[in-house]
Order: sequence, then C-alpha cells, then structure tokens
Amino acid sequence: MYWTLELASWLDDAPWPATKEELLDYAKRSGAPLEVEENLQELEDDTQPYNNIEEIWPDYPTKEDFLFPEDEY
Repeated sequence: MYWTLELASWLDDAPWPATKEELLDYAKRSGAPLEVEENLQELEDDTQPYNNIEEIWPDYPTKEDFLFPEDEY
C-alpha cells in the first residue's frame, strides 16, 4: 500500500467517520483512481470506523506542515 498526496486527496470529502466498506463505496462513486481502491482494500477488516485520513495515512500533510504565514497573503 502506498499513498501520495494526490491519491489521498480523493478522500478529502469522504463522509468521515467511515468504515473500510463505506470508504470503498465512496471511492467507487467519486471516480477515484484504481490505486485508491486498491489501497483501501489493503486496510484491516475492522468494524471500527476511521475518523480521518490521518488514521489511514499517518504522514498525510496537515496545514501546520506548510510553514508560511497566512496573514501575509
């Protein structure tokens, strides 16, 4: 399983929290690339929902990862 920012961005608008099956359904309905579906299929079959993309891809960049002052723009 590998994630890129482009692949993970397909799940930005997913209905969080969501189970693996709900995320797979969302990816199919939203037209996400096959790689997104393959990555989701590799997740553990857990009945507990995922609360956000960081639980799936811990290295997902957050707003704090970008070091520019927003008040200057």
